Amino acid sequence: MSNTIKAILTDIEGTTTALSFVTENLFPYAQKHLADYVFDHETEIADLLNDVRTEERNAELTLEEVLEVLQRYIDEDQKVTALKEIQGMIWEAGYKSGEIIGHLYEDAYHGLQRWKEQGHQLFIYSSGSVMAQKLLFGHTEFGDLNHLFSGYYDTTIGHKKQEESYTAIAHDMTIDPENILFLSDNTDEIAAADKAGMQVIILDREKALFENGDYRVVNNFDDILPETVRA
Repeated sequence: MSNTIKAILTDIEGTTTALSFVTENLFPYAQKHLADYVFDHETEIADLLNDVRTEERNAELTLEEVLEVLQRYIDEDQKVTALKEIQGMIWEAGYKSGEIIGHLYEDAYHGLQRWKEQGHQLFIYSSGSVMAQKLLFGHTEFGDLNHLFSGYYDTTIGHKKQEESYTAIAHDMTIDPENILFLSDNTDEIAAADKAGMQVIILDREKALFENGDYRVVNNFDDILPETVRA
């Protein structure tokens, strides 16, 4: 890495946080409570429910039909913003009750702290809503870590496999793309960020990556050495 790193932008699932936490804890919790939440909060989330109708190009969908669509989105793992927002609201209740504790790899915790102390700006980019991101980092076994971050991005700025999303993020940060390091376990996301001009590193925590596209690969945040990532 020849260019100075001013900011580090990181994915969550598979990067700072175990995929199993999302698939075995967060998603089942949201699915279990989805119907009750939608029926109990219909008025408060009316705009989001209408966003689903717009997504389906059917303004006549009943509440029950919208709920069926949301369940389908979950089953198909679709990154639909309205679903992500509603899931975030459900998770908020779970975090506040103590039923959910946000998972963070210990090396990620120490790495984020180390980079913050070095003067780097830290940002999150995840398909989960900004609310969900803040909830996760606000309720970890290491405590509330939201003070470490300068900003959060979700799919409202663009999808994670599109070059334009990373260009928009760099513009919002007011930092040149070449001075931003992006971390992710997804090679398509890495490729999109690379095309936008960012520096990139793939996290392969399970050591199961077959194709890295000639990008640098590490197994944890400890492998991103202090002398490699510097101001």
